[in-house]
Amino acid sequence: MSVLDNFEQWKDFLGDRLHQAQDQGVDQEAINNLAYQVGEHLATKVDAKNDEEAILRDLWNVASEQERHTISSMMVKLVQNEGTDR
Repeated sequence: MSVLDNFEQWKDFLGDRLHQAQDQGVDQEAINNLAYQVGEHLATKVDAKNDEEAILRDLWNVASEQERHTISSMMVKLVQNEGTDR
């Protein structure tokens, strides 16, 4: 089973990656920019595997660029307390 198949596993996966980046000294702006790039990739190149991903994709697709940055920043906040080590 892929981490994309289950939204809770996806959040844990993202949380783990976020914590790794923070532990390596990556600043918040770089993290938010990477989250934006991941969101863009997922919305345009990856089929949604669950209802939550479909909603995020649909929101991304109707959002302006500024709103997309807001969505990606909110996803970072959503997973900041997630992960297998938290």
